[in-house]
Amino acid sequence: MSGHHDEGHTIAGWVGSAVAMVGALAIGVGIIGWRPGIWWGLIALVAAVLITWGLHLAGWGKPPHPRSIDQQGLTVRDHSAREGHTNCRGCRLAGRRGGWPLDTPVDS
Repeated sequence: MSGHHDEGHTIAGWVGSAVAMVGALAIGVGIIGWRPGIWWGLIALVAAVLITWGLHLAGWGKPPHPRSIDQQGLTVRDHSAREGHTNCRGCRLAGRRGGWPLDTPVDS
């Protein structure tokens, strides 16, 4: 297999997944009978998105492309997140431009 494989195990991914799992569980309990669970679950799902996005912007996520081998550890912080990642919607939503994508011409 050519290249290297980056599964994206990051603090942002693990925390966001855990909060989303709690939200999905609460929605399931709400469907079974505890009606506030539906609303608490939906709130938890929205919180999971916001928490993951915040951690990504703080450098605890990963760019949308594979990272180098030395940057793949769970506790390695991504310092390039301050400027924004190329082709990253989360960075663009936060107003971070990042590098220009390779397939987009730059107007002069």
